[in-house]
Amino acid sequence: MQIKYLSTLMALCLSFITGYSHGAPADKVAELCGSCHALERPDYEAQGREERFSRKAPPLYFAGNKYRQEWLAAFLQAPYPLYPSGYFPESKLQDTADGDIPNENDLVTHLQLSESDASEVTDYLMNLQPYTEMLSQDNYSEGKVSLRMGTLDFRKFKGCDACHQDSEDNGGFSGPILYDAWSRLQPHYISAFLKNPLQWDPNTIMPVPQMNEQAVHKLVDYLKAIGEAE
Repeated sequence: MQIKYLSTLMALCLSFITGYSHGAPADKVAELCGSCHALERPDYEAQGREERFSRKAPPLYFAGNKYRQEWLAAFLQAPYPLYPSGYFPESKLQDTADGDIPNENDLVTHLQLSESDASEVTDYLMNLQPYTEMLSQDNYSEGKVSLRMGTLDFRKFKGCDACHQDSEDNGGFSGPILYDAWSRLQPHYISAFLKNPLQWDPNTIMPVPQMNEQAVHKLVDYLKAIGEAE
């Protein structure tokens, strides 16, 4: 009787320890991601611009509306820099004769997850979809643009390369790289964000572009073209 009681007690303790170690998906994501990423919508109205200057990394509370699931799972297992100089305001630049360039030695390294943890975290994040209705109203459909004309539009006419890279050897450092945007981001998210960045992030440092819908879709098509050319 006593042995049976002890066995039951040990089983309960083991169950508790295992549960505490791995936790529910929300607990695991909070533990692994929550110290740098916002997993719930911040109180933008109360915090004001101070919220933006206190960030360590992009918010994830709408990850399911933003990222492609396959890319996210792969990235969490083999992360690479999405922001060449780090995420503003923690930008890491060094002054050189050729101008400011990223100081790669000071960049924060993203946490690398195992395949099982990456799968679990990805499944959880992809269910964070507060803006599904907003995305459903976006009418982007995939089109085609020549690389030559798309490059001119991106770099010369729109000036996007002041902040973003459309190739590994061209563009600015303050925004995320965009030569992988097509594989990383959902097309309707790209389109909707370009139309009105403030709807997604009231404290974004992305300028609100003055573009009509056709111009927005042309940029999305260019990101598709360079993504498929990789």
